[in-house]
Amino acid sequence: MKTSYLGLAIILALLNAIGPFAIDTYLPAFPAIERSLDTTPVAMQQSLTAYMLPFSFMMLWHGAISDALGRRRVILVGLVVFLLASLLCLVAPSIHMLWLGRVLQGLSAGVGVIVGRAIVRDVLSGAQAQRLMSHVAMVFSLAPALAPILGGLLADTLGWRSIFALLVILPAIQIFVVWRFLPETLPPEKRQSLHPAYLFKAYTGILSNKGFWAISLAMSFFFGAFFQYVMSAPAFLIGHLHLQPTEFGWLFIPVVCGMLCGSGLSSKLAGKVAPHRTVLLAFMVAGLACVWNLLANFLGADVIVTRIPQIALYTFAMNLAFPSLMLMALDMYPEQRGTAASCQGFIHTLIMAVGAGLIAPLLWHSTLAMAWGMAVMLALAGGLYYVHNRLHQQASVSV
Repeated sequence: MKTSYLGLAIILALLNAIGPFAIDTYLPAFPAIERSLDTTPVAMQQSLTAYMLPFSFMMLWHGAISDALGRRRVILVGLVVFLLASLLCLVAPSIHMLWLGRVLQGLSAGVGVIVGRAIVRDVLSGAQAQRLMSHVAMVFSLAPALAPILGGLLADTLGWRSIFALLVILPAIQIFVVWRFLPETLPPEKRQSLHPAYLFKAYTGILSNKGFWAISLAMSFFFGAFFQYVMSAPAFLIGHLHLQPTEFGWLFIPVVCGMLCGSGLSSKLAGKVAPHRTVLLAFMVAGLACVWNLLANFLGADVIVTRIPQIALYTFAMNLAFPSLMLMALDMYPEQRGTAASCQGFIHTLIMAVGAGLIAPLLWHSTLAMAWGMAVMLALAGGLYYVHNRLHQQASVSV
């Protein structure tokens, strides 16, 4: 079974789309779900945490399991579990049952993201790998724009349960595509052991590496500065900008355009500009977006034109940096890419879970507070990336 470069990019992008659809699609339906299940805004917000915490926990295992059993079968099992979890959310009679379904979705949704990254490094290296990562990100970036728009339309026309019907159909399609078109990229002779002693050594080796933690946290805070707006979308768009649930596209379409442009530029620069310089350029653009965001919040009223464009510029910078940052992290452990991808994903989603459950509710009372949150998280990301580079230089000198 052989798949073309374009085919592989589309398959991996579809697998990555599970996460945005599992999060963004039902955000516009929060008020409707609250009324239907007789619950509170805080309880609805915790449905995000119910998804994110198991999502981050399983990030530790998807890659290691695929290192031992192969990429393809692990992806297929994860998609089946996600499909069944979405069915449970579809028929949930209470917020507690919805939480349970979200937990099961979180346990399975990350398989495509983590194993997909390992697949890229299985088949490509160097500039080609960065280019494929960028192309995957370009296709994948459409998901955050489509998801809330589709969710708002479905909730408005067919009711909020139709959103979870969509989350049943999506993995069903992906199961067929993976089964029919995705080849196994990890041959048996390259697979690793699932023996507890081996796993303990592998995980402790990676998670005790300060440089790996630094670059993983840098990625997490870089992304988290934007992700807080996704987690706070109902409060930001409906509460502050006075938009309707069907108008979430005012945020998601511009930011996805930014993502597409950033990924496109990253692809163009692959092999021409050193990854470190690409990342530095991205930090400079993101810093400009944060300054713009703060000034707009100090000087302008809460309307679309003063609150959205700078976030789109930020997502341009974010997707410009991410392919290079991801490959830097994975290339630290070329023989254990799946496990390294799992550890990086675990750190990333754990930060996102904390952001969804704790940080977003603390900031969403005003757009200015959210702007400060964005700036502080980018500053943390820049500092951690600097630490990673210093540790990498010290390790190179010692060798």
